[in-house]
Amino acid sequence: MRSFPLVPMAGFIAAMCAVVAASNHLVQFPVQVTVGGYDFADLLTWGAFTYPVAFLVTDLTNRRFGPSAARIVVFAGFALAVLLSVVLATPRIAIASGTAFLAAQLLDVAVFNRLRERQWWQAPLISSVLGSVLDTFIFFTLAFAPAFAMLGANDAFAIETSALLGLFATEAPRWVSWALGDLGVKLLVGLAMLVPYGLLLSVSGPRRLAAD
Repeated sequence: MRSFPLVPMAGFIAAMCAVVAASNHLVQFPVQVTVGGYDFADLLTWGAFTYPVAFLVTDLTNRRFGPSAARIVVFAGFALAVLLSVVLATPRIAIASGTAFLAAQLLDVAVFNRLRERQWWQAPLISSVLGSVLDTFIFFTLAFAPAFAMLGANDAFAIETSALLGLFATEAPRWVSWALGDLGVKLLVGLAMLVPYGLLLSVSGPRRLAAD
């Protein structure tokens, strides 16, 4: 059985739990900011700004220790974050977040490992983009779509119709605009995460080349 350094792995797991627990809590709060008459509450929740850091944690683990270690961080982070989410959020949010998190992070691990030999920025960027799309689709559908009311009561504010993205004449449930806005922010933050990723490469040790 392959072993991994205990202290660095514990640090990655703790970081993952902190990011996901914070995101699970913050996703319940729309961004109550109005700029030029535009109400961002129809577009964004605060969780969109914190969740992309999870991909940074996964990708750094993958680069340093390989995909097996990254999956350990994902599974450990998933288990502990779900427990925390039960306290910090509603059961429906916890279920939606846990499902989306696990699917998106495992996709990120697989894509990153396939692309790891390309230029340093390609693996983290492409894997996080694909992971963000999957995460957003699964989370917002399970958390807010009326079709999944068996997971918990519908959020009346989330399912009310409003102008799509707060801009267009077409109306849609508010959670659809949240999902689109959330994805847009995740992609922008994911792009910004290339900066700390690149800086941390120099101190995170040699990259693991063997597939596992």
